Amino acid sequence: MTGMPEWLQWAVYAAIGLSALIVLVIVLVIGYFFRIWINARFNNATVSFFELFGMRLRRVDIKTIVEARIMSVQAGLPISAEKLETHYLAGGNVMNVVEALISADRAKIPLDFGRACSIDLAGRDVKDAVRTSVLPKVIECPGGGRKVAAVAKDGIQLLASARVTVRTNLDRLIGGATEETIIARVGQGIVTTIGSAETHEHILENPGRISQMVLSKGLDVGTAYEILSIDISDVNIGVNVGAQLQYDSAQSDMRVSQARAEERRAMAVAQEQENKADVSENRAKLVEAEAEVPKAMAKAFREGRIGV
Repeated sequence: MTGMPEWLQWAVYAAIGLSALIVLVIVLVIGYFFRIWINARFNNATVSFFELFGMRLRRVDIKTIVEARIMSVQAGLPISAEKLETHYLAGGNVMNVVEALISADRAKIPLDFGRACSIDLAGRDVKDAVRTSVLPKVIECPGGGRKVAAVAKDGIQLLASARVTVRTNLDRLIGGATEETIIARVGQGIVTTIGSAETHEHILENPGRISQMVLSKGLDVGTAYEILSIDISDVNIGVNVGAQLQYDSAQSDMRVSQARAEERRAMAVAQEQENKADVSENRAKLVEAEAEVPKAMAKAFREGRIGV
């Protein structure tokens, strides 16, 4: 570059540096894409360079999509990168959906990609739903160490708790009621069953009667679960509500009687005071009348009507 102006030399150096930088960036990008592409290629989950470049432009996590596709292909459930990308862009959890599909396939549970995506986008954990379909879970009713309180017809209160074994119903998972509804319905069934018993002893002799009655009501209708069993885990005797009510009624009657007796006493006292007032008034009139006698006699003497 001898004989070239200094500013031109600097311009050439800058152009060479910029070109080298661009080449380096292109090499790094191609190397990144190539590494992902070769990984997918060797796992029979081929994804083209154009698809990878398009994902990058659409701000899609390429690694997640490719790993999910590889996982599905290895499990014998090939899902196209386009479907996975669509679910990712919709805000879904791609890995959860793929893992749920694999678990469902292994357990012979019918679940397709579209339904799994719908469950995931509805805000439900599709992976946990499939797991619960395979391995039913137990729900404590009412939970938190509390117990359902109910009163038999003989007035004895019983405190009961139950364990409800449920399995997820994938067909009703979207729009189906949650665990809280199951707990509320089972609690209501326990109260109804105990309340219809003639005596509390009938329940204590056979707690399974509660389970039979509650199960026969079809409490899982409209929920996302299927109730497999209801087991009464504990039944205790509470307070004697009937006796307490009788005691409270007796106390109330006693207070009413006392109030009426006090009313009669007050009326008697008032009548006595009134009689005393009448006696005093009559006595005053008598004294006044006696005082008039001498006056009348004196007047009679003066007028000559009486003589001595």
